[in-house]
Amino acid sequence: MAIMPKRVKYRKAQKGKCRGVSTRGDRLSFGEFGLKSLENGPVRANHIEACRVAMVRKLRGAGKVWINIFPHKPVSKKPAETRMGKGKGDLDHWVAVVKRGRILFEISGVPEDFAKNLLRLVAFKLPIRTKFVIRQQVK
Repeated sequence: MAIMPKRVKYRKAQKGKCRGVSTRGDRLSFGEFGLKSLENGPVRANHIEACRVAMVRKLRGAGKVWINIFPHKPVSKKPAETRMGKGKGDLDHWVAVVKRGRILFEISGVPEDFAKNLLRLVAFKLPIRTKFVIRQQVK
């Protein structure tokens, strides 16, 4: 089942722009290791779900996972070979708008090499470039 909001104020949204750098959610909040975005762009709900399933299967109950993005934005699409006009298309899928610098996923309770390998597998399932980050120890 796809990840989507329970209720929305408006069924259809405008396209908008995805520019700039993330100022919120740009540091590790919960876990020891994370996956940080290096590009701006939309991440579909099915990409997020694929990442979640991959993480849960690989962890096998060990460690803890946090997903820091949620698909709030609806994307509409008109059917193929349809003439222009006749209004906006029907809702097709949901996306999370991700800016560069945003922490997408966090994990803890596992060794660093395992976490790096796990988040590498997760990164293959995303449409944007990412990098592995580690929580900095304050001294």
